[in-house]
Order: sequence, then structure tokens, then C-alpha cells
Amino acid sequence: MSALTGRRVVVTGARGTFGRHLCAALTAAGARVVGLDLYPGTTAGVPVLGVDLTDPDATPTAVRAAAARLGGLDLLVNNAGVGGPAPAELAPDDTVRQQIEVNLLAAWRTTAAALPALVDARGRVIFVASRMAVLPLPLAAAYGVSKRALVAYADALRLEVGTHVGVSVVYPSMVTSPIHDSTARAGLSLDGVSRREPVEGVVAAILRTATARRAPRDVATTARGRLEMALARHAPALADRLVRRTVAGRVATGGFDGAPLAEGLVRRHRDTAG
Repeated sequence: MSALTGRRVVVTGARGTFGRHLCAALTAAGARVVGLDLYPGTTAGVPVLGVDLTDPDATPTAVRAAAARLGGLDLLVNNAGVGGPAPAELAPDDTVRQQIEVNLLAAWRTTAAALPALVDARGRVIFVASRMAVLPLPLAAAYGVSKRALVAYADALRLEVGTHVGVSVVYPSMVTSPIHDSTARAGLSLDGVSRREPVEGVVAAILRTATARRAPRDVATTARGRLEMALARHAPALADRLVRRTVAGRVATGGFDGAPLAEGLVRRHRDTAG
């Protein structure tokens, strides 16, 4: 990780689960880091500037302030994100809008503000997406939609600025984090549908991406993740069948009983089974 020594880095969502570990790992590798988060302060010794990244006026100001504090910018890690229950069969609500705003538009807004400094430095931007961007799961449509759209944005950005800025997307699976709390409270936990992985592995994948000789396009965080992504892209019908089988098992064992947002899914599965 000696390639990170002296690198000037901005991390969004710096006080969240990934953000805290990422700031600590980057600092340990010799990078100079400034965080952006809704809540200002410090994390792992890294200064964190407070900003609501959904605010189109505040975000460019905060990004410029972070870059000025660092004396330039070599790497932006778009890590900030939110989750929540959102069945695709129901009309979009505030939960859906918030996920699209934070997971997609805030990253877009932050990147646009950072690009002049990144171009000057021939730097890189890393987007923390999700395996659900390519392998969607039921009852969490907003998260999958926002992350798939984030990947589409990264792909378009790469075509526009890839001559001067490396653009990479990292695809974690499920990590134990408060991001899943609202989904669990709604009785829609994806435990047993999506396999958990350690946060340390995700952070290591981000650091490998940041230090690769050339910015990789798409990065899975585990060997299983590479397999799932390949399956979703090259055999999507098979991937759908595997997910449906897993969900049917959860329904059969009462995994979604008592969850109002899952009533339609449960009813249809039981009608089919009957």
C-alpha cells in the first residue's frame, strides 16, 4: 500500500461503518484523508466536514473545502449510502426517494464538484455500489435501483473523463451495519438471502482498487461475489431462479410472516405452492 503514501483522499459517509474503517486503513497506509459526513467531527483521527450531500448548494462548497485542506485531490471514494425496505410492487415513497437521492444523486453531485481537482491530479474516483446492482433482491427495490443507476453513472463518467481520471466501481455484498436496521424492523431482513461478509474485506478491496496500476472497472470484494456477478451478467435467468428458490424457502419457513410490506409476496408464493 506504499502507493497511498501522501495521496490526498476524500471519503464520503466517513462516520459510517465502511467510512470509519476506510479512513483508518487509508491513514495507516500513509494517505492524507478528509471525510465528508452529515455529522462533523473526527473518525480514526481523520477530520470530517459536516455536509448534507443531498443539498445541491452545500455539496460543492464542502468538496472544495476538503480539497483545499488537502492541497488538491488524488482520490474520491463515494461511500455514503442509505438503505431501507422498498417492495417494487408498491408506489415509491419517501424511503425510496431518500435512497435514490443519497445513493445516486449525492454521489453524482459530489463527483461533479471534485472532478476539476481530480483531473488536475490525474486522480481516481471509486464508487461503492452493491452486489444488488447486478443481482437484485426482492423487497429492497430502491437500494438495487439506486445502486444499478450509480453503476450506469460511473460507466458514463468513465467514457467522458477516463482519459484523465480512473473510474472504478466496488461491489460489496451484505455487511453487518446500521444500514440494514430499518429493513430488519420492517420484518424484511435479507439474512439467509444474501450472505454476509466482513467489513475488513470490503475495505481491503477498495484499497486494492485505489492502488492498482490501472484503475479497474468493476471489483467484486470476494470470490463468491465474482461468481455471483458473472452469473447475474451471463446467466440472468438462472440467477433469478436461484433467488426465487431462496425467497420461497424463507416464505415457507415463515421468514416474512407479520411483515405488512411482504404480504403480497407471501400471498403469491403460498398461492403458487398450494
